[in-house]
Amino acid sequence: MKNKQNLHTHSTFCDGKNTPEDTVKKAIERGFDSIGFSIHSRVRTSPQPTPFENFEPFKAEIARLKEQYRGQIDVFCGVEHDFYSLTSPDGYEYSLAAVHYLDVCGDLRGFDRSCETVLAYINDYFDGNAMRFAKCYYQTLSRVPEIHNFDIIAHFDILTKNNEISRFIDVDCKEYKDMAFEAVHSLRGKIPFFEVNTGAMARGYRSSPYPQMDIMKELLYCGFGAMISSDCHDNDYLDTSFDIAREALIEAGFKSRYILTDNGFCEIEI
Repeated sequence: MKNKQNLHTHSTFCDGKNTPEDTVKKAIERGFDSIGFSIHSRVRTSPQPTPFENFEPFKAEIARLKEQYRGQIDVFCGVEHDFYSLTSPDGYEYSLAAVHYLDVCGDLRGFDRSCETVLAYINDYFDGNAMRFAKCYYQTLSRVPEIHNFDIIAHFDILTKNNEISRFIDVDCKEYKDMAFEAVHSLRGKIPFFEVNTGAMARGYRSSPYPQMDIMKELLYCGFGAMISSDCHDNDYLDTSFDIAREALIEAGFKSRYILTDNGFCEIEI
């Protein structure tokens, strides 16, 4: 793949396995032209909250790597910011908007967990009604532009992470699609890009990337630009299923995708 890039990459500064420099070296080995590191913002109820003291050293380390590897690979500094984060999304070269937690009766509850945990989550907080869970998720996702001018929507339909393991949501029914499409239209013109995210494929949860095909087609219809990422937490999977992501974009009707450059986001042919 030409212009190979991944902007959704985690490191030991949050919940990733590898140091940024180890991942830069791996990216060079794998033929990447550029790599972006996206530290997780801090959320109060996270099981692995990013320490407050990690953010500034993270920025400093990415700045060091940018200079050290200049001419070999372009390195960018970003943040994956949750809607309910305690930290600021300002001060980065790019930002991904994410929803991993929902406000349930005044308490933040995370749902990006195991299949058993998400089924219990739906039973405990949504009376076993998965469509109520989906509605709460998409309504929250629709609100992310309220807090920042984000660049990229991360894993648009992450609530379906475990749905191939236990089909708790009928993602093909009209009720579900209407919720998802309403979120697409709510975000139209507010966030320019979305990612085709292969992270759940790398970890064995899904056989296809986020978002599902009909949502991807609706994103195209509404004028969103597409990017490819692996949501990498282990650099052995840095470019997992990028070929499948590319084919999904072509099937959805996209003729181009976007990458980040020193001159901003740039459109390239698929």
